[in-house]
Amino acid sequence: MTAKHTRLGVNIDHIATIRQARRAKEPDPVHAAILAELGGADGITVHLRADRRHIQDRDVEILRQVVKTRLNVELAATQEMVRIALTVKPDQVTLVPERREEITTEGGLDAILNSTQLKPIVKMLQEGGIRVALFVDADLEQMREAQKLNAEAVEINTAAYADAANDRARATALRSVTEAARLGRKLNLGVHAGHGLTYQNVGKLAAVEEISELNIGHSIVARAALVGMERAVREMKAAMEAAA
Repeated sequence: MTAKHTRLGVNIDHIATIRQARRAKEPDPVHAAILAELGGADGITVHLRADRRHIQDRDVEILRQVVKTRLNVELAATQEMVRIALTVKPDQVTLVPERREEITTEGGLDAILNSTQLKPIVKMLQEGGIRVALFVDADLEQMREAQKLNAEAVEINTAAYADAANDRARATALRSVTEAARLGRKLNLGVHAGHGLTYQNVGKLAAVEEISELNIGHSIVARAALVGMERAVREMKAAMEAAA
């Protein structure tokens, strides 16, 4: 029996956060993406926010040219962002909720509440040759709605698991993610997961059979600040593979 291989998408937003703190030219997230791929990343993820607090339009344009694995761009479901995506043409767009006052994405996109807005956006992106995923909470109805919207994939929000205050809460959150992942797979959706994952807590999620990809950013960038991006990515891949 072969070991399960879970892909690792490395989110490099916070390399750009360091750069934007001084409005400087470095560190360049493009360089970080190249090093992450050398370290074994299976894809690169960035979130182009409306307020451009970290990743800039220029970053996305250059990343599209240099990323050799797969470029996943997280976007709010707005006409401005759809226009950018259709111009840049990343391999995948992950539609996410976005509030200007949040530090990071605080929850999943409510695909049910926003279905009327989402349906034409999903269709436009797909007609432009872009794969579409929805970042949603670990909720069975959200999985069903993602299928109705014809999304190719979901990314399950793992914040409840990552932020759990004790073992019981963590086990409950893991069970919710696992059940959502199983339904997503049954509905023929690609099943990804991410948010708040670290070297310490990634193992149990990497072992979930139905999850094909994990997207991890802050923990890897924090480690990379101390040991370098290539090593930080290799260490995360090792943590995932040990669990699988």
